[in-house]
Amino acid sequence: MKRGYHHGNLRQALVEAALDLIANQGPTGFTLSEAAKAADVTPAAVYRHFAGREDLLAEVARQGYEIFAALMEFAFDNGRPTALAAFEATGRAYLAFARKYPGHYMAMFEAGLSLNDHPDLALVANKARSVLERAAESLSQHLPPGMRPPATMFSAHIWAMSHGVVELYMRGSANGGVRSPFPPEDLLEAGIGIYLRGLGLLPPDGAKLS
Repeated sequence: MKRGYHHGNLRQALVEAALDLIANQGPTGFTLSEAAKAADVTPAAVYRHFAGREDLLAEVARQGYEIFAALMEFAFDNGRPTALAAFEATGRAYLAFARKYPGHYMAMFEAGLSLNDHPDLALVANKARSVLERAAESLSQHLPPGMRPPATMFSAHIWAMSHGVVELYMRGSANGGVRSPFPPEDLLEAGIGIYLRGLGLLPPDGAKLS
């Protein structure tokens, strides 16, 4: 859908146009000229704001990470009501973000952007990851010091698990891929539960995250 732009906010109009194109054609399936056309401006006008398509994708991804970080921070809620509940909530927030913001999600994870080439993007991406790392650090305090996994490794495992559920059973099923008889949230919760029991953070009696 052609959005056009108002009040001179061409930069954001191009971001919105790119989101539509990403949703329909994937993060690498459109040109800068197509984004200009969707925003109802000339291709030359685009270059006043973005050096090229990758620069535009990086801005879409940056805004996505800002939203993602805010959702993760809200879910974590400073470890309330318990470290366990807050940790599990961050996993659900990952799925909620992927479901509600598919264009941003694809720009963040499927556009092949190098964080080293985009310092602003790297900064906000690290901000998002740090929320999950704080959640992991808080939860791992229940383990004896000598048995605590590094928070970065702990959180990376959950990030990978969340990402896998999204790709295989949320986005994948929507595109005719792998289907599961269970909701993605249930799959992730069960996986996190198994992982935490393996670390000794949940009793081996079938207790659920709450």
